Amino acid sequence: MSGSRRRSRRNASAMKMVGALLAVHREAAGYTQRSLAEHFCMSEDQIASIEQGRRPLKMDLAIQLDDLLGTNRTLQTAVDHMPEVDLVPRFAEEYLDREEEALAISWYECLLMPGLLQTEGYARAVFRSRVPVYDEDEIEQLVAKRIERRDILHRKQPPTVSFVIWEAALRDQLGGHEVYVQQLRHLREYADLPGLWLQILPLGRTTHAGLSGPFILLETPEHQRLAYTETGRGSQLISELDEVAILNQKYAMLRTQALNTEDSKGLLDRMLGER
Repeated sequence: MSGSRRRSRRNASAMKMVGALLAVHREAAGYTQRSLAEHFCMSEDQIASIEQGRRPLKMDLAIQLDDLLGTNRTLQTAVDHMPEVDLVPRFAEEYLDREEEALAISWYECLLMPGLLQTEGYARAVFRSRVPVYDEDEIEQLVAKRIERRDILHRKQPPTVSFVIWEAALRDQLGGHEVYVQQLRHLREYADLPGLWLQILPLGRTTHAGLSGPFILLETPEHQRLAYTETGRGSQLISELDEVAILNQKYAMLRTQALNTEDSKGLLDRMLGER
């Protein structure tokens, strides 16, 4: 068994241990999963997922739970000693959890195809471009995880999803010509999914509201509005109302500057015809 697989199993076991610890202290304090969830404005399923080891307990919630349950830093200490999640850095974990349960996602991208819209070949090319390089086992695990994320777009009740993609990202042939064509075809197919709006921000504009880089806006099941930004040095899940409001304004401007959905599909059709 490879070292990365061993780490994955150790982490899954640790998550179950922390979840079981939470369940014991919750019951001792007289809370049900529902009443505890209501106290923190969460869903009952979120608490159940943590207790079953399917969702990691985040440090900020562990601190609040210790305070509420009177567990004297027990949960904080357990989370602090969790092994690193294999391949997925801790700073991205909470975003992935939020993405999976989001009611609405708005995504501006100017460098790459959005992760939820990547083909397997394109995702593999992305991970092979990393410096320092991943080994092939790590790449295949990352590709599988990225492709698995697309499942949320095919749920019986998928989130409402809007994408604005700068045309420059579409023109780059990352992975080679065959991967490029497959990615364009995939993008054109997904542009017709119900509940998904795809707009392309064309080259040659004299104004551009997204020059500060890509970002994602989320609406949670509790109707909280969040934003997510990521750079090579880390990422940030933003909940401050003022900062989220500014990014919402930027996204609204980007949608007015981009082609509408029908014209965006037409541009993709023309690009496929040029291949």
